[in-house]
Amino acid sequence: MKLFFTLLIITNALYANIENGKDVYIQNCANCHSVNMRGGMGPDFNIVSYSHKKADIAKYISSPSTMFRSFGYTSNAMPELPLSPQEIKDVSEYIDSLQPFKKWMKK
Repeated sequence: MKLFFTLLIITNALYANIENGKDVYIQNCANCHSVNMRGGMGPDFNIVSYSHKKADIAKYISSPSTMFRSFGYTSNAMPELPLSPQEIKDVSEYIDSLQPFKKWMKK
């Protein structure tokens, strides 16, 4: 039984959680990014979700100063946030969940 709970804890740590990601968004991202097309200094996360893969979103959050050109930006205004790897997974999962259809999925 102890092994089961250990495996359950490890499994949960490996996967992202959308609800936790929403909390991370509210606490760290909502000042600059909207999810409802109401403006903000940064791009709306619906657009980011539509245009970019989840793994790329996570990379950008981890190191915006080195990734901004790969997102098509000419400059970077996003600060490096003190997020844990799990928080980055969670918020990336949340952003990815905003758009069920993706631009990059089109043929």
